[in-house]
Amino acid sequence: MYSLYFDPGLGAMILQAAIAAVAGIILFSKSVMYKIKLLLGLSKKEDDLFDDINVDDSETENKPGSDQ
Repeated sequence: MYSLYFDPGLGAMILQAAIAAVAGIILFSKSVMYKIKLLLGLSKKEDDLFDDINVDDSETENKPGSDQ
């Protein structure tokens, strides 16, 4: 019977690969579930954070009483 030699470096590499695989599966499944919910209409697309801010440059420039 052959015994394999596992040093701390190999153990850390195996642990890192396992954690990366789990994280990849979780992120992939979240992405797939979001797309399925979006397709079925169960969730809506998130709007951009600054879409509701409507400020024209003409409103902020050349106002009377400004300190410019």
